[in-house]
Amino acid sequence: MLPDHFMDLPISEVLESIRETLMCRHQLVLQAPPGAGKTTLVPLSLLNEPWLREQKILVLEPRRVAARAAAIRMAQLLGEKPGETVGYRIRLDTCVSEKTRIEVITEGILTRMLQSDPALEGVGLVIFDEFHERNLDSDLGLALTLAGRSLYRQEPQLKLLVMSATLDGDAVAQLLGDAPLISSEGRQFPVAVSYGASYQLRESIIGPTVHAIKQALAEQEGSILVFLPGQGEINRVARDLSPIVSAAGEGRILIAPLYGGLPLVQQQQAIEVAPVGSRKIVLATNIAETSLTIEGIHTVVDSGLARVPIFSPATGMTRLDTRRISSSSAEQRMGRAGRLGPGHCYRLWSEEQHSQLVWQDTPEILQADLAPLVLQLLAWGVDDPAELDWLDPPPEGPYKQAISQLLSCGALYEGVAGQYQLTPHGVRISLMPLHPRLAHMLLVGCDIHAMHTACLLAALLSERNPLASSGVDVAGAIQILKGEQPCPKPLTSWLKRTRQQANRFSKTCAQVHKPRKFALPVNEADALGVLLASAYTDRVGRLRPGGDHSRYQLSNGRSATLPAEDSLAGQQWIAVAEVGGHIGESADRIYSATALNPAMFQEILSPLLIQDDHVEWDRKSNQFVAEARTMLGNIVVSREALTNVPEAARNEALLGVVRKEGLALLPWSRNLELWRARVMLLRAAELGTLEEQNENTRSDVIPATSQWPDLSSETLLATLEGWLAPYLGDIKRLEDFQKIDLKAILYSLLPWPLPLDLERLAPEQLVVPSGSRITIDYNEYPPVLAVKLQEMFGCDETPGVANGQIPLQVHLLSPAGRPLQITQDLAGFWRSSYQDVKKDMRGRYPKHPWPDDPLQAVATRHTKKRAEKI
Repeated sequence: MLPDHFMDLPISEVLESIRETLMCRHQLVLQAPPGAGKTTLVPLSLLNEPWLREQKILVLEPRRVAARAAAIRMAQLLGEKPGETVGYRIRLDTCVSEKTRIEVITEGILTRMLQSDPALEGVGLVIFDEFHERNLDSDLGLALTLAGRSLYRQEPQLKLLVMSATLDGDAVAQLLGDAPLISSEGRQFPVAVSYGASYQLRESIIGPTVHAIKQALAEQEGSILVFLPGQGEINRVARDLSPIVSAAGEGRILIAPLYGGLPLVQQQQAIEVAPVGSRKIVLATNIAETSLTIEGIHTVVDSGLARVPIFSPATGMTRLDTRRISSSSAEQRMGRAGRLGPGHCYRLWSEEQHSQLVWQDTPEILQADLAPLVLQLLAWGVDDPAELDWLDPPPEGPYKQAISQLLSCGALYEGVAGQYQLTPHGVRISLMPLHPRLAHMLLVGCDIHAMHTACLLAALLSERNPLASSGVDVAGAIQILKGEQPCPKPLTSWLKRTRQQANRFSKTCAQVHKPRKFALPVNEADALGVLLASAYTDRVGRLRPGGDHSRYQLSNGRSATLPAEDSLAGQQWIAVAEVGGHIGESADRIYSATALNPAMFQEILSPLLIQDDHVEWDRKSNQFVAEARTMLGNIVVSREALTNVPEAARNEALLGVVRKEGLALLPWSRNLELWRARVMLLRAAELGTLEEQNENTRSDVIPATSQWPDLSSETLLATLEGWLAPYLGDIKRLEDFQKIDLKAILYSLLPWPLPLDLERLAPEQLVVPSGSRITIDYNEYPPVLAVKLQEMFGCDETPGVANGQIPLQVHLLSPAGRPLQITQDLAGFWRSSYQDVKKDMRGRYPKHPWPDDPLQAVATRHTKKRAEKI
């Protein structure tokens, strides 16, 4: 039985409804605010329900410290120790026994339980607590639990209870098959809220936070909970508060950090009530928003910020991004001040900024690295995530990126119909309780007989490295972990914890993988670089050319920088584990890495290299490049000129330049343009499309029934492979295109006897009555004959081409070559307009003939005097 005073908690008002609902239904959604008591009282109240039949209850918590604290609290309520009726399973710590009926576990552990037993035999109820946090593991765990229950579970049916503080309960209920929804309003003491001034994300939050804490110490009583985005801010605020702590006297004010990478013992100290006569200032990340009950808190100071991982499918990297929290998170943080009595919340942002906050945080599944999720789905036998039920299905881009990542470490192969399946190596990776990158690294460490180093490195990378401030190179931390260098006294607990984790990794690896009998040839000095490069193949870096020894190109194509003073700066090759930056920046910052011996590319790392015949037009140098390249992602490790260039690849590269630059890249002359226009005119005449040609109608609407080829720009560009590609063998540089014999190439498109027909039907020049040969301009329609007026005397019929089908447009010029008349009716001109022209021009050009009857006059290109001599 539970003590009576615990039944005064708000959740007690709906416990009977919960029991009655689960008696007849197999799923339920419970909405209750933080502090209502749902985490502890709901599992305990259901422990003796008849439908449970002595089966277990699994309670899922999103964080280790919350899971452990919830189990300890429930055990205390039963007057027991953890491990009896109530136990817990978390990473680094397990406390269960044969008597355990309620297991509080972290969400990742549920996934591994489902992989080994999809039906969850022996479990009667799974409770998803704090589901509103929408962690990747919680979404995956719920999807797999629903699938496992549907496919494998018979009687007794597995029951599901999803509990949340702030979530769209209707959506969850619909996902669970229209599950009943029970709400507990809770009882919250009033919390007064003070707002600060507006600030931008780029501004430092340290000063305003310290100021607000000082104000809270002066104005409020009891302990203070401070929400900060990360460990760095926690450490800086703690440092700036040290004078206040000293001034208050020993033990009067206690500073207690609380974040995920902190040892569980220190996390427990942070959530316990402060000693009598002391005030505690808990400096926490968003780990303290829900699940945890931190004793003695009356005041909250909220920075309004959280640091969240954002995965980019474009780079394959996860960046930690500092963002404003949602309004629902702000409400939960504020509520921490009103659990014990009236409280106060100091918000370090303006009321106007608060009104602009989004209501809910983005679910992790929509912005996270999906490699762990994809690996577990494939281990389950799910190739398409659409086979499962999700609140938000995994997005396509990150899903494909995860597939690519798993392929790069040999965990997958593409099977029948393009479906991906786990390789034996991938199966081993899926059995290991850590990220696929690190699991792969452990198995590589096994094969090169560097297991101890690999396990220490995996343990180091699984938590925040406390030695990161001393340099980027992880080799120093590994030396300390191996005992080759002394450990700083403040880090002795970290040393012990990391070594313990490394030992667990070693045991896990030994259970799933048998090392090779003969080690691959890797020196101990090179092992660390090989291990990191194996885990993070997309983050191998090579020093960029130039004098800057801190800039590297990563194998994923990104740029990254080291601090200029770092010991790794200037190393030709490095293997990078952690990088970060801000969206929009061209270069990332390297936080942890180690030197990499490039000789390893010829040995253990050779599978990372790809041989590629690279044929392209280099737009920077404007020249044709044909090389055999050895590539590590986007890094060219080595190159040599190709002696035999595939013709198809050459043509694709060179024709791509022509398509981009256009036909103007080729050596067109005026005469060649006129020749093309002549051909196109005869084609249009034959097709009966002269009107359309004049209106610049696209050639693709013209029926292809003419014997004359289509030489329009559109068609020539669309058919480059047929007429131009065979003549590109000598092209090396952009200027070489001007050396092509374009005239011969185009002339060859006219089959015999069309060249003769061209000269007959559309001659380049026309002999006029004066005997002159005048070039016809076919670039106009109708074609233009520009000739001096006197040279056309006696001609009463307008000249034409195409057997007279197309009359020329005659431009009659003055002796100075200026247009006097434009006509296609030469006879009509002589009879009418000529007399007016004669009157105007005779006085201006008296030396030239202007006869009264031009049709009876002799055509001439000379003056009257010279014509008389002739």
